[in-house]
Order: sequence, then C-alpha cells, then structure tokens
Amino acid sequence: MMLLSSSVIPFDVPLWALIPFILMLLMIAVGPLLFHHWWEQNKNKLIVSLVLGIPTAIWLISHHLTHALQHQLLFDYIPFIVLLGSLFVITGGIHLKGDIEAKPWINTVFLAIGAILASFMGTTGAAMLLIRPIIKTNAERKYKVHTILFFIAIVANCGGLLTPLGDPPLFLLYLRGAEFTWFLHMLPEWAFVNALLLIIYFIVDSYFYKKEPLENIIFDKTNIEPIKLKGNLNFLWLLGVVASVAFLNKGYFPQWDSHQVFENGSHGNDYLGFIREGAMVLMVICSLVFTSKSLRQANKFTWVPIVEVAFLFLGIFTTMVPALLYLSANAASFGITTPEHFYYATGSLSAFLDNAPTAVSFHNLAIGMNPGSVPIIGDGFVAGVPEILLTAVSLGAVFFGAMTYIGNGPNFMVKAIAEENKINMPSFFGYMIKFSLIVLLPIYIITQLIFI
Repeated sequence: MMLLSSSVIPFDVPLWALIPFILMLLMIAVGPLLFHHWWEQNKNKLIVSLVLGIPTAIWLISHHLTHALQHQLLFDYIPFIVLLGSLFVITGGIHLKGDIEAKPWINTVFLAIGAILASFMGTTGAAMLLIRPIIKTNAERKYKVHTILFFIAIVANCGGLLTPLGDPPLFLLYLRGAEFTWFLHMLPEWAFVNALLLIIYFIVDSYFYKKEPLENIIFDKTNIEPIKLKGNLNFLWLLGVVASVAFLNKGYFPQWDSHQVFENGSHGNDYLGFIREGAMVLMVICSLVFTSKSLRQANKFTWVPIVEVAFLFLGIFTTMVPALLYLSANAASFGITTPEHFYYATGSLSAFLDNAPTAVSFHNLAIGMNPGSVPIIGDGFVAGVPEILLTAVSLGAVFFGAMTYIGNGPNFMVKAIAEENKINMPSFFGYMIKFSLIVLLPIYIITQLIFI
C-alpha cells in the first residue's frame, strides 16, 4: 500500500475524521452482541459499510486525498479479499472425515497439526478443515468445551504466525513490504506459545478424560471410523496460492513497483502486481471445476462467510484511510515508542477489535515516528519500520486475536459450529473469564518477557 506520508498530506487530518472508522469497528464489536439477528444479515453489514464509507470517500476526494483512497482500495483491499477468498474456497473443497478415539494425546496431535496447517492454509482454512472432525471425534465425551477453547487459541489464531497466509494482519504487513520469508523469523515465538498451549491442553484434557463416565469411554473405543481425506487435489491449488504470494511480488519483479526507475528512464507499474491476484483466482477456478459438489456439501460450504468479510472490510479499509494518515502525522505524540508498548497496544486493541486493521494502524504509527524526537530501537528496518517494532505488532495482532470471540474472524465461526453440535460454549465474557485471562494472557506476558 502507498499511503501519503505526513510530509505530503496537504493539511492536518482532524481527529473527528476518524469517527467513521471508530464506528465501523464498534459495530463489528457490539453488533453480534446487541442486535444479533439484524447483524447476521450480510446486506445489513454492507449497508453499514456504505453509510460510513461513502461519506469518508467523498471527504477524502474533496481534500485531494484520492491517491491514498485509491491505493487503499486497489492495492490493499482487493489483494486481501482475493487471498482470503482463495484460501476459503480451496480449503472448502478438502473434506476430512472419521471418528477416532478421543484420547488426550490424540486430541493434542489434532491441535498440533492445526497449528502447523494454520500458517500455510490460513487460520480460517485450518479451522474450517479440522473443527468438524475434532467435534465428531469427541462426540462421545461429556467434557469437550475446553477442547474447542484451545482449538480457537491454537488453530484459529496462534498457529498462523509463520507466513503472510496465516493471518490477515500478516498479509497486510506483507503488502506493505515485509518479505514472505521474514515472518519465519518468529518461529521461536510460534513454537514457544503453541507448545505451552498444547502442554496445558494435554494436562487439562487428561484431567477431564479421567472424569468421563465409564460408559462414554467404552462407547468411544467401540465406535471407530478411520480418518479419510478427500479432495486432495485441492492441496495442489493451495500450493499454487502459496507460490503466488511467495514469488509473484515486487521482490522478484521490480517492474511491478512504480517507484522503481530503470536505466532507460521508464518506471514500474503497480497494476502489474494484479498478476498475483489473477493467479490466485485461477487456482480458485480450478478448485471449483475439479472438486465434486458433494465434498463441499459435506463441509457445509456456503459463500456467506467470505461475503461477510468482503462487505465488512470494504467499510473498514475505506474508513481506515483518515486514521492511517492521522497516525502517520501524529505518531510522535502518542508515547508509544518501545517494542513492549507496540506489543501490548496492538494486542489490547486486537482483542476487542479486528486484528487486521489494528496491525495496519500500529504499523502506520511506527512509520510516523520521528527519529529526531523518538528513539528508534534496533538496526534493521522491515516494511519501513524497525524490525523489532514490526515483530511486536505481528505478535500482538496474531496472539491477542484469541483473547475474545471477536478478535479474529474464525473465532466466531468455530463457536457457531460448536453450538450447532450442541456444545454449550461460554458467553462473550465467560470466554474471557474462564479461559483467555487465566490461560492466554499469562502466556503472552511470559512471551513478551522472553522475546521482546
């Protein structure tokens, strides 16, 4: 993305220009809680996005900020939706079925596999692939709520740290200049957090397993259905998406960068970058053509979730522009200067707002820091900011997205599927009190003390 820097913004962005963005995020946070039935209609989400986004767009255009809006929608929103849509459609054609014994070590292996898959097929893709098999595996057990809670934390969030495919905030940071392989340097943090969660889960699940009624254990052992994976060809299309993101970028094709000036005096062209999105759309078409409809029906695949994301983020990406410009121009006055500040600030907002716009906001805050008045920590720069700050933003956005049901998109989807299967999930605040504050937050604090 190519937002205008504070030095070329034609005027000081007023604080009230951020109101549509704040209202958009508040609607996402409170809509499912206060008016669930109205909010669950995608057309109403689109109405909210347009009501808040259109006035923002008009205001930006009238103040000669069309360039910022254009780049936000064309070079952030479209790649963002194409990637999520590609992962959603392709993984929707992979069907995992079976019912194996729900022993603690088997459940733990399930979650560990999910942690690995999340970084390469996205947290949404991995969560949707594995949630129904793990629910079916544990169907005979009385105590299984804790399994879904740890599933949200590990598979739907913390596992997706290692590539831009893993979690939406990382892909947006990738679009801002972080190399595909840069995210792999957070392997120690990924391994530490997920290993701790898996160890704690194994202990907790072993405790509840011992409390299971004997008839449940016997029934579980005698009702075994081997694990079967269908739709394997979709892994080829998934690999195509991974290759598109990894190799079809400005790093390999400098002619796709409008800032690049060649020896003959010509400039690159940003629009050539849409070749990457074209390749991903081709993978989606292949998945739709070569995957039987019965497999998608078995996965209960519908277009509703990705349409919801497209409608919501249209409003988010539009209303976000004044906020990003304001952060760039006023970064030095916020007092957020250290990696610890960025980690907890990003994490706190990611827990209660969507973690994708939160990560973008704090990346812009880091860009706007004035080296003359704010100490810059670390030598290396990635995506225009000190590497250690970008690491803090990435960790905070991905990890803290698991702190509430609304922190990351897959969280609510997993909760809804669990409740469809008669699993009595905790309420919004019950989730925090019974799980995230007592299990996740201590782990995240320890992570900061060790790594940041």
